[in-house]
Amino acid sequence: MTSPAEAKLEVLADPDALARRVADWLLARALAKDAAFAVALSGGSTPKRLYALLASPAYLEKFPWSRTHWFWGDERFVPPDDPLSNYRMVKEAMLSHAPIPEGNIHAVPVEDLSPEAAAIAYETELKAFYRADRLDPARPLFDVTLLGLGPEGHTASLFPDTAALAERERWVAAVVGAKAEARITLTYPALASSAHVAFLIAGQEKQEIFARLRAGDESLPAARVRPSGDVTWFADQAAANGATRSLD
Repeated sequence: MTSPAEAKLEVLADPDALARRVADWLLARALAKDAAFAVALSGGSTPKRLYALLASPAYLEKFPWSRTHWFWGDERFVPPDDPLSNYRMVKEAMLSHAPIPEGNIHAVPVEDLSPEAAAIAYETELKAFYRADRLDPARPLFDVTLLGLGPEGHTASLFPDTAALAERERWVAAVVGAKAEARITLTYPALASSAHVAFLIAGQEKQEIFARLRAGDESLPAARVRPSGDVTWFADQAAANGATRSLD
């Protein structure tokens, strides 16, 4: 499994350049596979640029929409039309503009369920897609998992000092009390079942926490993601604070 010390780093000039690079990177990986291609999406303003770019003319006709399945790494437990909804953000930026079959959109259920029941329902959907109840390290659940980095080192909705950090059996967990609204998040086992993990990190305010991540600070939830495949940090210059290493 890939540790932070083994992660690749690519530094881009700014958030727009970062979005273009990740769009090219994601397209290349999608086209390299002939079968179903599964992506776990991240929320936030940085990936929003990426999603809008994928739905732009430059990528719209190139991307294999018909065989790509879209999942969410985490979701706020709010209605799907709520401004805080990650689903709503992705829908407005990409889903409503691209020819994606309805059955390929796997949103977290948030209506008429408790957070705990929603987590169970989403795990059931993941297992149905994967066609197994246990994860096989040789067969990743996701081809690509997109992740962000929060100010306290969280990723997805894996926040410091929450029970979800210790989960090793469940694929999805409810996180209640860490933020104003409950969250539904993929757990470490599900995030680890990824052929490629990409962290998208932008902004000067991320410098300190990103430096700690790069140093492998295990107190940060983001530093404990250990995928079966590779990890790439895509950072803009402001977040990277002068780092210059760049690898494909």
